[in-house]
Amino acid sequence: MRFAAGLLVTCLALGQTPVTFPTSDGGLIHADLYGSGDRAVVLAHGGRFKKESWAKQARELAAAGYRVLAINFRGYGQSRGPGQADPLSAPLHVDVLAAVRYLREAGVQRVSLLGGSMGGTAAADAAALGRPGEIDALIILGAGSGSEPPEKISGRKLLIVAREDTSGAGPRLPRIQAQFDRMTQPKRLLILDGSAHAQYLFDTAHAERVMEEILRFLASR
Repeated sequence: MRFAAGLLVTCLALGQTPVTFPTSDGGLIHADLYGSGDRAVVLAHGGRFKKESWAKQARELAAAGYRVLAINFRGYGQSRGPGQADPLSAPLHVDVLAAVRYLREAGVQRVSLLGGSMGGTAAADAAALGRPGEIDALIILGAGSGSEPPEKISGRKLLIVAREDTSGAGPRLPRIQAQFDRMTQPKRLLILDGSAHAQYLFDTAHAERVMEEILRFLASR
């Protein structure tokens, strides 16, 4: 019975809880909260995904001791806010900062961001425009900086990209490399073989390594 009770507590701790919180510009964000603790990770999805796309990674992070908040950007699911009709041009960094402040108000001491593609640029802008010390670390999959100068992005930075990842404008790596070079230390750029873009890396043979690198980076100071 003691084992069963402990297992139940663990399952509940790793399960997801739906939450909502407002943005500074009058929007409302819907998100899934996993795990507990005073260290947290905000998960920011790419343009072809929603918050549910992070479920496997969210549970792995929660199992490692992190409180995890997977958000739906405005215009996705039930989340709403100014500019939601065209999320790619909307102020998505405001949604990320709302998530960071929701966690801070809940007592979290350290908040890191993990974003893929569109979510990566939104996370980068949040790290550039947030309050000093508000964001501890930034992980970007398949993207570089957002609309703000790379030099403004605060905190520790890990960028992960596939060498042959390509958009309609051509290979993404040269632009990401150039933006990475302008970022301040501490920073790291991990280049993987293949062409998988952002969150699609978790559907490749690199999935385990990507998660290991993320966990190692989050645990470092």
